[in-house]
Amino acid sequence: MPPVPDSLRGRAFTTAEALAAGVTRRMLEGPRFEAVHRGRGIWAASGEPRDLAFLLHADRLVLPPDAVVSHVTGLRLHGVDIGGSRRHWSTNAPRRSKLASVVLHRRQAPLAATIVGGFPVLPPERCLVDAAIELSHRDIVRAADALIAAGAMTPESFARFALTRHLHGVRRSRANAGRTRERVASFRETDLRLLLAVAGLPEAEVNLDIFDAHGTHLACGDLVYVQRRIVLEYDGWYHDRTASQRRKDLIRRENLEADGWLVIVIVSGDLDHPAHLIGRVWRALASRGHTGPPPRFHPWELEELARHPKAQRSGSAAR
Repeated sequence: MPPVPDSLRGRAFTTAEALAAGVTRRMLEGPRFEAVHRGRGIWAASGEPRDLAFLLHADRLVLPPDAVVSHVTGLRLHGVDIGGSRRHWSTNAPRRSKLASVVLHRRQAPLAATIVGGFPVLPPERCLVDAAIELSHRDIVRAADALIAAGAMTPESFARFALTRHLHGVRRSRANAGRTRERVASFRETDLRLLLAVAGLPEAEVNLDIFDAHGTHLACGDLVYVQRRIVLEYDGWYHDRTASQRRKDLIRRENLEADGWLVIVIVSGDLDHPAHLIGRVWRALASRGHTGPPPRFHPWELEELARHPKAQRSGSAAR
């Protein structure tokens, strides 16, 4: 049994490419090859890993030449994975995708794409606004915070794009543009910020460097109430990787407390009990002289943050 030609390994290829490499149609139907897009003449060697780049390359073999990556798939190319099981592309061509794993969106206006990882992709602001029609409010802010932290866009560029475009996702994007912040390091930090905002608590500064009176760097606090000298530290599982890392965390917190800072450690499970967590932060603020109104807790507001909108019809024409 002849081996799979090296020129066909590690990528998707067409029937014509296989025949040109000496592979017969009968061999394609055998165990050494698999159909990537069944019925469309796109193949790959059996058992090879299929990462996003592999699948996008396979898509390009059957999509219109002007197709560009968009929506949540575009966000992944820009470095932010917000979920989604199907790959999204946009085109000006009057075609619909018949691929089960691909959503092809028809666009009326010309598509200005950049190249990321070898693929044409819409700018991050456009990808997020387009995806917003199917994302929860929380996921919109999560993605925006992550794109901003990565330097892919700014809060101003996202807000400006949402305010000046007429796309399906602009309403949800405009509603959340004011919630984005710089220097947010994780989705969980975004979740914590949104929880405190919904409760009506004062806004903390994000990932702020803290120094003592002598200029010695004590820590970079996740969320910091500077005036009240309170630090909210999100302690995820990654902090428990090694004993040395845990020791560094403990020493950092001891140094903060010795300098008069109140440190509130928040773990992942705390976000599953928002009323209790809000109470902890409120009591800490009150103990440090905060006299603002007490927090409010309306479960429906949190549910609305996480609620996904009704599914939209795929492939509809838009600007």
